[in-house]
Amino acid sequence: MGAALASVVALATLTSCAEKPKDAGDKVGESVTVGLTYTPNIQFAPFYVAAEKGYYKDAGLNVTLRHHGAAEDLFGALKSGKEDVVYAGGDEMLQARSKNLPIVDIATFYQKYPVGLIVPKESDIKKPTDLKGRTLGTPGPYGETYFGLLALLKEGGLSVKDADVKNIGFTQQAALTGKKVEGVMGYLNNDAIAFQEAGKEVRALTLDGGAEGDPLVGVGIGVEKKTLDKRGDDMKKFVEASLRGLRYAIDNPEETVKLSEKYVPGLGDSKRHKNALAVLKATTPMMQNDAGDLGANDPQSWSRMADFMYEQGLLEKTVTPEEAYSNDYLPKA
Repeated sequence: MGAALASVVALATLTSCAEKPKDAGDKVGESVTVGLTYTPNIQFAPFYVAAEKGYYKDAGLNVTLRHHGAAEDLFGALKSGKEDVVYAGGDEMLQARSKNLPIVDIATFYQKYPVGLIVPKESDIKKPTDLKGRTLGTPGPYGETYFGLLALLKEGGLSVKDADVKNIGFTQQAALTGKKVEGVMGYLNNDAIAFQEAGKEVRALTLDGGAEGDPLVGVGIGVEKKTLDKRGDDMKKFVEASLRGLRYAIDNPEETVKLSEKYVPGLGDSKRHKNALAVLKATTPMMQNDAGDLGANDPQSWSRMADFMYEQGLLEKTVTPEEAYSNDYLPKA
């Protein structure tokens, strides 16, 4: 999840990012190296499940799951050829395209944008227009939490100039609890749960694009165009196997957490197991559209996002949204 999962960087002290990559199956089949950004976390469970259940092997693939270091460039390994696939936000892929990296989203996992402004339950911040003049915290001016903040402000007819935006790193809980800010941008399926587990009653102000939907596209599978041209069949097999893993994770959360213990250090601990289950149960509903479909890219969402990101100065140049995604690699109904 590219920065789509950036909040899990806070877990970096629990595990080394330099671990030997996990091979998903026997050394037989076409090799595919997948960039799973940042430290191992239950939010990457669909890939762990596909590995452990043998879905990649069934597809004739030898898949290596590679977690990035916290300081690693999101698309660096993809550009250098060390990775064939990267799990990143659609918005981040669009930025990369504006910097001349021809990356294509071939399956969007997060059908609902996963970030929001987390505020104390008693806060008088109720709607985007209430953000004017408020002190708001975000990890930094990048990634999904920042893009989400810009979108919330726009919904309220505001910009970052209308609020006091502070870059707080991944210290959302301390910043809000310590009243250094009035609200923090975080992940609804991770940060919000961390507040609840700490006994802090919070609620979240989320994007509401109305009938048109969110102006941003969440995390998906990104592949360079040259790889699609050369290995299109392999990528179709990879997407199908990964979506099988996602479907299993949705239908079998308890078993999924158990399967993920091999990949997420310390997950066998009862407290971390309980947290992982809560995160997974909050995550999987976001990965289905209203029809229950998995992986689909919505053309209107991509078009709206391209316009929004260009208006906000988040793209170095205009991009053609139709070239940034494809549904041709999804399993046929």
